[in-house]
Amino acid sequence: MILSLLQKRRSIRRFETWPVEEEKIDVLIEALLRSPSSKRRNPWEFVVVTDPQILAGLAAAKPRGGDFLNSAPLAIVISADPEQCDVWIEDCSVAAIILQLAAEDLGLGSCWSQIRLRQHDDGSDASSYIRNLVGLPEGFEVEAVIGIGYPAEVKNPHPKSALQFDKVHGNRYGD
Repeated sequence: MILSLLQKRRSIRRFETWPVEEEKIDVLIEALLRSPSSKRRNPWEFVVVTDPQILAGLAAAKPRGGDFLNSAPLAIVISADPEQCDVWIEDCSVAAIILQLAAEDLGLGSCWSQIRLRQHDDGSDASSYIRNLVGLPEGFEVEAVIGIGYPAEVKNPHPKSALQFDKVHGNRYGD
C-alpha cells in the first residue's frame, strides 16, 4: 500500500558499496516512464548514472547538499526541455517522487538533490554544470538528481504525532 511506503520512506544519504541490480534499474526506469505528465507531454529526460567518476561529478554540482552522491552507486538525473512544456518543473517533480517511492518499494534508499536554481562552486548554475557533465542538449534544465542505493543507515519513520495536521484546512484556510 502506498501509505506504508510513505510512512517508512526517509532520505538516505549513506549507501552500501554494492551496485543496484540491472533488473531493479529496469523497474525504476519503467516507474519513471509511467509518471503522470500534464497533457501527456512527457517533457522529462532521464540520465541513469552508474559511472563512479560521473557520480563524483554530480556530487560536486553544488557546494552543499549533494555530497551523498559520492556514496550512491546509482543516480538519476531528472531534466527537461522547458520549451516543450510550461509545467516541466511539476512534471519532473512528480517523476522524482514516483522514482523515490519505487526505490523504497524495491528495498532501496534514495535522496533528492535539488539542482534547479542552485549554483555551482565556479559561479555557474548547477543545472548547466550537470548538463555538460552528462551531455544533455543545450537549453535543457536539470530539476534534480536522485541518489539511489542500498541503505547503509537506518532511520526510523517519522511518528504520526510529528505530522503537521495544523497545515490542513477544511473548505477554507483557517477552518
